[in-house]
Amino acid sequence: MNLQEIKELTQVMEEAGLTSLEVEQDGQRVCLKKDLPPVAPVTTISAAAPAAAAPAPSATDTVSTNTEDGVVNFNDVTELKSPMVGTVYVAPSPGEKPYVHVGDKVKQGQVLCVIEAMKLMNEYTAPQDGEIVDICIEDGQLVEYGQCLFKIY
Repeated sequence: MNLQEIKELTQVMEEAGLTSLEVEQDGQRVCLKKDLPPVAPVTTISAAAPAAAAPAPSATDTVSTNTEDGVVNFNDVTELKSPMVGTVYVAPSPGEKPYVHVGDKVKQGQVLCVIEAMKLMNEYTAPQDGEIVDICIEDGQLVEYGQCLFKIY
């Protein structure tokens, strides 16, 4: 492979949002990897341990929409995104009341859900005070890194 082909592969990676790419051609192998930004530390608890508040590991984006003819304005809505891949649970245990509902006022550090990754239960907490305006997940759903979990105002 020549330098131009490798540059084209990096462009393909960027356009597709890939973090790694491995290509083998004519007995030559090229492995390209992109470093990910560090993830905030996650507090872990065992499955049998009681829930405790911890700092929120989240990435945030601001969403803005325009108001027209009485449509609700969602300026300053923050998307709370998953810091890891795992299974999300919206309640402390099956059959119990969910941690939060749409319209609930939450305080910084309040548990919003639990993400199970590699047999560890990781509490996901609110990074700020606010109101839950959307819940983008369902109980038992598999979530990806960076996937929107909640929207808070």
